[in-house]
This record gives sequence, C-alpha cells and structure tokens, in this order.
Amino acid sequence: MILLFLLLLPFMRLSDMTSVVRLSLRRWLLCCLVWLGGLNAIAQTGQLEAVRQAVPDGYDFWVYTPPEYGQGEPLPLILFLHGASLCGRNLDRVLRYGPIHAVRKGMRIPAVIMSPQNTGGQWNTEKLDAILEYTKDRYDVDPMRVYVIGMSLGGYGTLDFVALYPEKVAAAMALCGGTTLKDFDGLEDVPLWIIHGTGDRAVSVRESQKVTDRLQDAHLNRRLRYDWLSGVSHGALARLFYLDKTYDWLFSHTLCDKDRKVNRDIRIDASDLTGAYYQFQGGEK
Repeated sequence: MILLFLLLLPFMRLSDMTSVVRLSLRRWLLCCLVWLGGLNAIAQTGQLEAVRQAVPDGYDFWVYTPPEYGQGEPLPLILFLHGASLCGRNLDRVLRYGPIHAVRKGMRIPAVIMSPQNTGGQWNTEKLDAILEYTKDRYDVDPMRVYVIGMSLGGYGTLDFVALYPEKVAAAMALCGGTTLKDFDGLEDVPLWIIHGTGDRAVSVRESQKVTDRLQDAHLNRRLRYDWLSGVSHGALARLFYLDKTYDWLFSHTLCDKDRKVNRDIRIDASDLTGAYYQFQGGEK
C-alpha cells in the first residue's frame, strides 16, 4: 500500500493526495488492529499445529499447545482418539468434536493435546505409540502425565492401547467402546474409567460390560471405575469432552503415584451432560 502511494505521488493533485493519505492510513490502522487481534486470540487460546507425514507409516495428527506452554514446568499430554465418523484423510474432520474442539469453543485445558486421524479400520496401537513418542520427544510434556481418552472406535483404541502400553499412561477414559484384544491384563495397571450409555444403539453397552466383567472375574479391577448411564445415547457421550470434571479426573493421576490409586471422588452422571456445551460462549447443542 505504501509503495503504491509513493509511485503515484508525482502524478497526484494535493486534494487527491490528501484523500489517498487518509484512505491509506485507515487501511493501515485496520490492518494493525486485525494483526493485534490475531495476536490476542493466539495469546488467549494457544497454538494449533497440523503434523503430517512426520512419522513413517504413522497417523497424521493435530497438536494443540495452550497459552501456558513453555512458560514453566512441562505440561500434561492428552491423546484423544476419535470415533469412526471422523476417519479418513481430511485432517480437519478431527476438529469436529473432542478436547481441541472444546478449547476452540472457549474451554481452558492446561495440557498439550494430540489428536490423530485414523484413516480407517481399528486403531493401530503401534502407530499410536510411534506418534506418542514423536510428540514426547519434540514437545515439552511431562511423560509422567500422559492421558488417553477416546470415544466409540476411539474407546476401543483407548482400551487396546492402554492394555499394551500401561507403563506409559497415567490414566485413561474409554467412552462407549470395548476392546479388540483377548488378553488385556495390562488394564489392571492403569486408573481406568469406562463409561457407556444404556441407550446406545451404535455400540451396545454389553461391549464395555464384557471388559469390566472379565476384569472383575479375574480380580484385576482395583483401578477400575465404570458407569452405565441410564438411557444415554451413543452421541450424547461426546459431551464429556466439554466437562471440567473429565479433565479434573484425568489430571488427578500421575505415574509418580505410589499405588496409582483410581480417583473415585469425582462423579459424572447423565445430568452432567445436559447443557454441557452451553457453558462456553458461542456454544452449540
């Protein structure tokens, strides 16, 4: 804009010059305001980065870093696993619901959040481990506070991953899922909360009940919590991503805990899901 004004300056009358100067100044000020507004938004919400083809034969994923990232101690890391509806190769789909979506709606989650995209089929635990290690190596996160939360297909992926890598996960929450594994003894080692709605027509609550029954029958349930929410549908459990209680429960655990006891004090029931989106400015039902 300034360069164009200088080029036209010799050919302009004084009145024209005055108008152009005023217009240029207005546009310059507007640009400054937009730029400053962008900086303020970034300062308020943190940074969101798409990571593609960084891990050979791995998943593409989003990494969100909150405003407090890099300002002190390493932050917790949340691994979010989506359901089948978000599978594919358009990474933007992963932002439709989940922890990062909650942040974009105004929720404050003081953690680094990693949201990979499954291209199709069951979640591959080796690929998940590869991108987890990639993130731990390149971001300032606390390896003692890694949490996994997933819904539907992501609920299966959560239980599968935690069962195979229990030493890497401080706590996990599996929503309306199940497991593809036959041997999931590793679930005993991790504070685990399984939640399923009895009104789920997409994934029967029996899928989660199979897991809890086997853990209880084998006396592997000392770190297990489970809740069957009466009448709650499949999609309604997505509202848990927008509850402070969800993250308070996850963050109350760490691999440094001597006995790794499961937190049983925080409770979530069907009433918590009502209006979960409305606590944020610009929320949607």
